[in-house]
Amino acid sequence: MIESTPRIITGIFSFRGSGFNHPGALHGLAPYVVPADKRTQMIYLRAGNSTDEMVTLVLLRNGVPMRLFPLGAKAGMHIPLSVIEDLFPDTRLELQIAAPEDLSGTIVLDMGLMEI
Repeated sequence: MIESTPRIITGIFSFRGSGFNHPGALHGLAPYVVPADKRTQMIYLRAGNSTDEMVTLVLLRNGVPMRLFPLGAKAGMHIPLSVIEDLFPDTRLELQIAAPEDLSGTIVLDMGLMEI
């Protein structure tokens, strides 16, 4: 039997947009690195956007965009089984935000990962 360990990344993160073609940091959100002896799958993503504009969460795998999650103005979303492929040991995952230039706001995030 394979033991699995859930990893939940949650928080409320501020941002300042630098344009849709230039994703930037969600302030205070650290990257997640798959442990050297595990594989990981992203099992869900829930997010909310406080602004009056659409923004896009950009999931990076080792610095390369892997998935885009658009968030409507003053809206939230839930995506179950958002990334179903295995993420291998030492893979670095990072969430950034693509938003209109100089737009300031807050993202509420709840992301579930399962380490196998």
